[in-house]
Amino acid sequence: MSLIDYVVVAAYFVVMIAIGIWAMRRVNDQEDYFMGGRGFGKLLQTFAAFGAGTGAHEPIQVGRTGWTSGLSGVWSALMWLFVTPVYWITAVWYRRMRHLTLGDWFVERYQSKSLGAAYAVFAIVFYMFYLSTMLSAIAKFAAPLVGAEEIFGVELKFVLVPGLAAVVIVYGVLGGLTAAYWTDLIQGIFIILLSVLLIPYGLWELVKEYGDPETQGFLDGFRIMHERVSADYFNLFTGPSAGEFPLQYIVALTVLALVGIVVQPHFIATGGGSAKSENEARIGLVVGNFLKRLCTVGWAITALIALALLAGSPELAKDPDYVWGIAAKEILGPLNLGLVGLMLACLMAAMMSSADTYMIVSSALITRNIYVAYINPDGTERENVRVARWTGLAIIVGASIVALTMADVFAQFLLAIQLPIIFAAPFWVGMYWRRANATSVKITITFSALFFFVLPIVIPLISPSLTTDSKWTTTTDRITKTLTRPATAADVAKHEAWVQAIENADGDQDTINQIGAEPPSGALGEEIEIVLRSGDKAIFWSDGVKAVDGEPTYEQVSLVTDGDMTILTERRTGPQKGVGQFNLDIVIYRFFGFDFSDVTKATLESLKLPTRVLLPFLVLIIASYLTPRGNSSQLDRYFAKMKTEVHPDPVIDRANLEAAYRDPSQLDHRKLFPNSELEIQKPRPSDWIGFIGSVAICFVIVGILVWLAQIGA
Repeated sequence: MSLIDYVVVAAYFVVMIAIGIWAMRRVNDQEDYFMGGRGFGKLLQTFAAFGAGTGAHEPIQVGRTGWTSGLSGVWSALMWLFVTPVYWITAVWYRRMRHLTLGDWFVERYQSKSLGAAYAVFAIVFYMFYLSTMLSAIAKFAAPLVGAEEIFGVELKFVLVPGLAAVVIVYGVLGGLTAAYWTDLIQGIFIILLSVLLIPYGLWELVKEYGDPETQGFLDGFRIMHERVSADYFNLFTGPSAGEFPLQYIVALTVLALVGIVVQPHFIATGGGSAKSENEARIGLVVGNFLKRLCTVGWAITALIALALLAGSPELAKDPDYVWGIAAKEILGPLNLGLVGLMLACLMAAMMSSADTYMIVSSALITRNIYVAYINPDGTERENVRVARWTGLAIIVGASIVALTMADVFAQFLLAIQLPIIFAAPFWVGMYWRRANATSVKITITFSALFFFVLPIVIPLISPSLTTDSKWTTTTDRITKTLTRPATAADVAKHEAWVQAIENADGDQDTINQIGAEPPSGALGEEIEIVLRSGDKAIFWSDGVKAVDGEPTYEQVSLVTDGDMTILTERRTGPQKGVGQFNLDIVIYRFFGFDFSDVTKATLESLKLPTRVLLPFLVLIIASYLTPRGNSSQLDRYFAKMKTEVHPDPVIDRANLEAAYRDPSQLDHRKLFPNSELEIQKPRPSDWIGFIGSVAICFVIVGILVWLAQIGA
C-alpha cells in the first residue's frame, strides 16, 4: 500500500469516530441508546439491515468457493436468498413486540425472567464467536493488501484486531444504535463499492493482458474470461468440485437458515424494532437484504474474473482465501489512486457495520435481562446506559480475545451459526400457539443444548471405544470421476502456479500439504485428464475418520463408463478412528436402517435438516401438552398487542394498546382459525402482495447472476 492508501484508511476511521461523538449527545435513555428512539426511516433501516447482515468473511468466502467451485460457489452466501421474502412477514413481528431486546420478548411471552437471562447468555456466546470470525478473517485477508504478514516485527492480526475493536468501541459505545445506523449508512456504501469495484477494473485488465485495448472495451473482458476458464466453472448448481452445492443442499441450507435467523439477537433492531412504523420496518429489512444478495452476485463475478486473471498466482495455489486481497493489490495497486486503501476500508466496513450493531444489542440484553432483572431493578436510565456501555466494551474485547487465540476461523463460524437452534422452536411456536409455556420451553432448550452441542462432545470422552467401533467409523463411498477436455489458459496457469508454490515451499512438508494435489498438466488446447473426487466422508464424526494403520486403503465397488466419463466407486477398508464430535442426529437414521454408503457429502449434510428442525419442535409440542399452561390473562394481553398495528406517534400507539388490553376479544376476528389456540392472523393484501413480490425478486436476482456469467460465452 502507498501513502495515499493509508490516508484513505485513516480518514475512514476519523469519520467513524466523529459520528460516535456526535451521536453520544443524543442519548438520554435506554430507548435512545438501544433503539435510537425508534425514529429510523426507510433509508437508515435499509442500510442497517444491509450492514448488519453483511460480514467481512462473506465476500472472502464467496471468493474462495468461486475459485474452487466456479459459479456454484456463490451459494455459500446466496443460500439466504429465498429466506428474504419471509422477512416481509417477520419485520412486522419485531415492530409490534415494542421491546428493546428479544430477551424481553421471552420474558413477556413465557412469563419467565430466567428465560430472558438464558437468552442473554446465548447472545453473549453467539456474538463473541460470530464477531471473532470476522475479526480473524479481516486480519488474515488484509495481509495481501498491506503487503506484509507482520508490522514492526508483530504479527499483523495482533495489530489489526485490537485496532478495529478500538474504533468500533469508540463510536459504538459512545453513540449507541444511532451511531451504529449512521455509520452503517456510510459503511453500506463502502460494501457496495467493495462488491463492484474490482469488476470493471478486472475486466479491463483482462483486455490489456490478453486482448487488444486499442480496439476492445472492458466488456470484451467477459469474452476473454470465458476463453480462459473452463465452461464447467459457469454452472450454477454443479461445478469443478463435483457438485459442492447441489439443489437439495441449497434447499436444506435455506430451511435451516430460515428457522434460525429469526432468533439472532440483532433482528429485534435491524429486523424492524427500531423503525418508525411497520412499513419502514418491512421495507428496510427486505430491501437491505436484497441489496446484500445483489452484492453477492458481484462477489461471484469478481471471483470468476480473478480466476481468469490470477490463475497463475502461487499465493492462491497455496491458499484461495487470498483471492480478494491479491486481486485488489494486482488490479488496483498499480493505479496508485488510493483504491487499495479504499478496498481495505471497504473490507473493514463489512466487519464494523456488523460489529457495532451486535455489540449494542448484546449490551442491551445483558443490561435489561441480567443487570436490571437480577442485580439492580431500580437503576436509573443514566445508570443503565452506563452499564450498557461497559458491557458493550466487554463483548468486543471478548470477541477480540477469541479471534487472537482460536486458530480455526471456520470452526468459530460453524459454532456461531448453529447456536440459534437452541431458541428457534420456542420462538416460532410461541408466536403462533398459546399452549406453549415456560416449562416446555425450558425442557426444549435443555434438550437442544444437550443433544446438538453437549453430548456430541461428551459421549466420545466417556465412551472412547466408540471412536474405533467399526459400526460408527464407516464412511461414504469414494467416487472418482475421470474425464478429458481441452486445457484452458486458466488450467495451464494453475499448474504453473502449483509448481511455483511447491518450489517456494522449499521442502517444508506442512506448506506442501497446504498447497494440495497437483492440478492437471497440459498445453493450451491439449486434452487433459480431469479427476473429480468426492465422498469418503465420515458419517458419524464431525472431523472425519483416520486410518489406524497409517494411510487409508480402499476396495473397488464398481467401475462404469458414462459417455466420456469413467466413474470409479471405492470403499474404505481396515480399522478407522473417529475424530471430533459424534453426530447424534445422524445416529437416529442408523436405527431406522438407513444406508449412507452411497450418498454424497452434500446429501449427508442435507439429512441433518429434519432432525435439527423437527426434533426441537416435536419436543416442545409434546412437553407443552404435559406441563401447566401459562397465565391466561397475560397471554391475552400479549396476543392483543401482537394484533395491534403500530402507530408512528408513540402517544396514539399507547392509547391503541390500552384499548386492546381492555378487551382483547375484540381482536379475535383477525384470527385465521377462530375459537382455536392458534394465533395465526388473517393475511392482509399488503402481506401476500409483498411476499409474492419478494419471491419474484429472488428469481430476478438469480436471472441477473446467470445472465452476467454468460456474457461473452
